[in-house]
This record gives sequence, C-alpha cells and structure tokens, in this order.
Amino acid sequence: MSGHSKWATTKHRKAAVDKARAKVFAKIIRQVEVAAREGGSDLDSNPTLRTMFEKARSASIPMDTIERAIKRGTGELEGVRYESISYEGYGPCGVAIIVECLTDNRNRTGAEIRNIFSKNGGSMAEPGAVAWQFARKGVLMLPRALDEDRIMEVAADAGAEDLAEDGEQWQVTCAPGDLAGLESALGQAGMLPESSELAMVPTTTVAIDSEADARRVLRVLEALDDHDDVQNVWSNFDIPDEVMAVVSAD
Repeated sequence: MSGHSKWATTKHRKAAVDKARAKVFAKIIRQVEVAAREGGSDLDSNPTLRTMFEKARSASIPMDTIERAIKRGTGELEGVRYESISYEGYGPCGVAIIVECLTDNRNRTGAEIRNIFSKNGGSMAEPGAVAWQFARKGVLMLPRALDEDRIMEVAADAGAEDLAEDGEQWQVTCAPGDLAGLESALGQAGMLPESSELAMVPTTTVAIDSEADARRVLRVLEALDDHDDVQNVWSNFDIPDEVMAVVSAD
C-alpha cells in the first residue's frame, strides 16, 4: 500500500471514529439535560443526573459542556426542550426491539423510526406489545479476570440479583435503585466496573444461528442506533459467539 493510500485510509478511519465520538457525546448531553430538567441540578438528590454525569465524565466530555447541559435542563440557559419517548417493534426473525429516544419533535422521530424498521425487514408495534419481554435492571460489566467468588461476596451484600458470564466479562444485574450503591461497593473493593447503566434486560431470547440472519438483525439495530434521536436500542436476540465473530469481522 502506498503512503498516500495509507494516509487516506487512516484519515477515513479517524473521521469515522470522530463522527462516532461526536454522536456519543451528543446523545449523552441530551440525557444530562433531561435528567436535570426532571430532577434538578443537585447530583446528591438526583440519582439519574448523577448517573448521567458520571457517564459523561467517563466519555471524557469536558466539564464546562456538562455544566452547560445541566443549566439548559434547569432553564438557567436557553435551549431545545427534549422529551423521552420509547418505540417498540420487531426485527427480522421475530426479535423484539425497544428504542428509547430523546426528541424535540415526536411526530418526526416516530415517522423516521417507523421508516427504519420497514426498510430493514422489521415493523413497529403498539406500546406494550414488546416491553413485557424485558425488565429494567441495573447492569454492571466487570473484567473476566476478576474472581467470581469475590465478586459475588461483595455484590450480594450490595443488592446484586445475578452474576453471569458474558463473553470476556462478568455481568452483574440488580434492581435499578441499587445500581449506584452496587457500583460504589464494587469500586471500594477494588473491582471497578468497566461500565454501569440502566438497561432493558430480555426475559426471553430468540436464537439467531445463521450468519445471514445475524447480519439482518444487526443491520436494523445499527440503523436505529445511528439515528440522532435514539439513545438506546434493546433487543432479545441471542447470537452464538462463533457467528458473531464472523459477522463482526466483515
């Protein structure tokens, strides 16, 4: 590969990374604004804002950017007013999908989300048609190298409901209200979580065994996640590690 071609490729990859980072920043900042608007600017009395604040700091978002977002949320600074809305639907192979959005125009967002579903082999569903297949939980991911018994010892005392292997990590789940305390307890024990979030955890899963089906399912999820208003996309697909490895290598 020539030097020019190598540089062009490097620039292209860097642009893709920068674009992805900017999109992540924008989504987190929206979450900070809404959390501040709904519960106030005090981190101690607003656990949702505290969680979003920590998420923003972990993403290396500058402090002044976070502070401005909080002030927009509380009305101290002028800004767009976002509202939370969720959409439910089914993707290829019947996988259930929940899409959580923050939008300043629910009619526009709803139409665009519906279009993404239909273009990618899925369909929108009525509210409640999909949500019953999920439960909102606090989810923490820990390095697989940590000792299972030690994690369980600390996590059980702090409100953990379950500990399971998830690829190269441990997944700890808890009730939403126990997330902050559980994260703090694990951190104090020297087991700092690699991620911590409120998530919609599926209570049943749909097995996706073929590469072709896996690509179809992931295509609609990626298209939804790429929408500017979308904050989270949850699904109940179960793709085997070996199939996911092949698809991810494309």
